[in-house]
Amino acid sequence: MNLKAKDIAYVGLQLTLFLSFLLDISLLNFRLPVWIDYLLLPLIFLGAGVVIIALLQLKTNLSIFPSPLNGSQLITHGLFKYIRHPIYSGILLTAFSLAFYLGSGYKLLIAFLLLILFYFKSSYEEKLLLQKFPEYRDYMKRSGRFWPGG
Repeated sequence: MNLKAKDIAYVGLQLTLFLSFLLDISLLNFRLPVWIDYLLLPLIFLGAGVVIIALLQLKTNLSIFPSPLNGSQLITHGLFKYIRHPIYSGILLTAFSLAFYLGSGYKLLIAFLLLILFYFKSSYEEKLLLQKFPEYRDYMKRSGRFWPGG
């Protein structure tokens, strides 16, 4: 794989946001009603589960960089049948749910920044996938970027 500066920049930003999310910064904290916590906890675990399943489905096609690996195959089954970027989806679901669960405006801000980053990173990745896999265009019509049908 020939890594481009864009690949490294996207992964660097992603790592920076992940590490920033772990910081315990009290900024714009809020408290939601307790009953909402009972809705958020399953969403946190659902998001983590989506990430794990998608990682397992990618197998040897997995890379932290947007550029497809040499010899990789287009995966369009399992979660990928419905969502083109289920790992990003799972991370976003977990990050937003956890931010609301903890009542952290800071973590919510980081989750929004991750959403923006994943939008641009996935756009770049899809441009590269279209070059490598001509059938990717039809796949894009059948699946959502981050959410089924979306």
